[in-house]
Amino acid sequence: MDHNQDFDLDGILDGLDTEAPTPAQDAPARDMTPFLRKIPVRLTLEVGGADISLAELCRIGPGSVVELDKAAGEPLDIKVNGTTIGRAEVVVSGDNYGLRVVELNDLQLDSLA
Repeated sequence: MDHNQDFDLDGILDGLDTEAPTPAQDAPARDMTPFLRKIPVRLTLEVGGADISLAELCRIGPGSVVELDKAAGEPLDIKVNGTTIGRAEVVVSGDNYGLRVVELNDLQLDSLA
């Protein structure tokens, strides 16, 4: 017995309103600011980087020194989820390291404050 014989797909589809509004048209605009403010992000301070060969990497061990591409005393990059947003200096805050902001890119995040 074929169970699909009694199923009238064409009749069901004909009964649907083809001009139905999309949910975006029906829903009022929402202020997403409170929601966006709660999204966690990872803030990091990047000291610098170096391009080295695999052979050089294999030679690295305890006591090795790798010269980075930042000059001593130069502000370091502040990154949020890997994207640079500004520059800062390292400070000591209690028992931890911290950062003192030197400059910020124009992020236009004022509405999230």
